[in-house]
Amino acid sequence: MFFGTPALCVPSLMALHETTELVGVVCQPDRPAGRGMKLTPPAVKLAAEALGVPVYQPTKVRNGELEAWLRARDVDLALVLAYGRILPEGVLAAPRLGCINLHASLLPAYRGAAPIHWSVIQGEAVTGLSLMQMDAGLDTGPVYLRRELSIGPDETSGELTERLAALAQALVREALPQLIRGELSAEPQDASLATYAPPLTKEHQQLDFSLGAQAVHDWIRGLTPQPGARTRLGERGLKIARARVMVGECPSGAPGEVVIADKGGVVVACGQGHLSLVTAQLEGKKAGPATDLVNGRQLKVGDRLG
Repeated sequence: MFFGTPALCVPSLMALHETTELVGVVCQPDRPAGRGMKLTPPAVKLAAEALGVPVYQPTKVRNGELEAWLRARDVDLALVLAYGRILPEGVLAAPRLGCINLHASLLPAYRGAAPIHWSVIQGEAVTGLSLMQMDAGLDTGPVYLRRELSIGPDETSGELTERLAALAQALVREALPQLIRGELSAEPQDASLATYAPPLTKEHQQLDFSLGAQAVHDWIRGLTPQPGARTRLGERGLKIARARVMVGECPSGAPGEVVIADKGGVVVACGQGHLSLVTAQLEGKKAGPATDLVNGRQLKVGDRLG
């Protein structure tokens, strides 16, 4: 059985279908999406239906129905990747060999809902995947193996997600059969080293230019493409998708103050250092080069972001 919801999961789903007898897929319910808020199925559901695999989308996981559905199918093993819900003990125990999770961090670092985003936000140079046995805790189970993946200095969480999806697919092909054959042993995590990656809130999206330029840059990378890094330009919201840390001398200014705004670029002062805005989107407008804001006379030297 495969548990997963977003596009990140699809390569692993395909690998599981090719290497095992996949008896079903569990994903979250269809959600409204887009400007028209049309009810949209998750990527995993579309992929599973294309493969002819039965899909179950429970609205609740703790009322016993999901557990009963699993037991009725005599499942040997469940693989969980970015499903998006915490599974109760009854569900974890329903498959004969339990539930195995592919978690997108090097556990015990970044336990929780948003490990990819937070690893980028925190400026990590390395992340990876952990293949672990699930228990009732939040990503606390013993780990069978970890695979590292470097993070580029300008890489966004979206770009990193794509590379982690490819790594997950490779692990499903190579490591999962080893685990099932009993060739891998799980080691307990060191709880004293645990860090957490909580769900991202609207407050997390608001940029704080009192931080150093590198820290602001990392927040922007970590929030791109979703949910997006945001600030304000006057009365209008401003989303920033790309930026780079400036090297060399720049005019001084208060944190958030625009110190350069011309056809060559837009530079904002931070608590320490300066940040060049590369791609931005003013509320009600399309995303484009930050210099478009200068050309359209919507931004000038002395304006204050935030």
